[in-house]
Amino acid sequence: MSIAIVGALIASTVYGQFGGRGGRFRQAQPNPVSLPEAEFHMARLAYNTRGCAGSRGFCNTWWAIDYPYAEIHFLPAVTRMTRIETSEDSAHVQAFDDSIFDYPWLFVQQIGQGNWNPSIEETERLREYLLRGGFLVVDDFHGEYDWSVLQAVMANVLPGRAIVDIPENDMLLRILFELDERTQIPGERHLGWQRMEGPPHWRGIYDDHGRLMVAINHNIDMGDAWEHADDAHYPAPMTATAYRFGINYVIYAMTH
Repeated sequence: MSIAIVGALIASTVYGQFGGRGGRFRQAQPNPVSLPEAEFHMARLAYNTRGCAGSRGFCNTWWAIDYPYAEIHFLPAVTRMTRIETSEDSAHVQAFDDSIFDYPWLFVQQIGQGNWNPSIEETERLREYLLRGGFLVVDDFHGEYDWSVLQAVMANVLPGRAIVDIPENDMLLRILFELDERTQIPGERHLGWQRMEGPPHWRGIYDDHGRLMVAINHNIDMGDAWEHADDAHYPAPMTATAYRFGINYVIYAMTH
């Protein structure tokens, strides 16, 4: 049974834990938690932004664009495919929250549309987080403008650290699943009215010991593939690829 099908089968069970359709117009809010309830949380990096977007009737702030369905599908897949005790929902953590150090894995999205522009305090805290062993995944950003936003932020957060292509022999790509075919993962919108803005790039920033601190999915929408894992029109092979990348990211973050 494919990972995509597994996600679809378990989604209905978890769905009720998020309030079902009755709460579909609520926006995700920062919810710092001082003591995580499980071994692993999918921690979203919450940042100041205006406006909202989403699908299925949701209009979420940009950093939570595919919430809650991405979590509904992906987190049970982590539990099923690994021995990691996984929380039922994500934590939404701001960079200046003291609780940021409780989470080994941060997920940030839509940095261009959301105009991600960390303050000095947020920049310094994020630098400390990464240098102390944290792992940041940047997902769902596209084109040259979004790329320029990322470069500007990372130049402040990790000055002097190069952004490089993740090599094919990196442990990240084989820690559980062998990711030798890097299929572009589109957002649901890219299957219809909006074209992809360029080829996919899996890039990253390493520390002095060769540990990957920041994994960068450019022209890729891994979160959307999780969100639409139960949609018949979304290609199952792309969802399966997104699950494999996500689970490798989680294991890497918790072991490096």
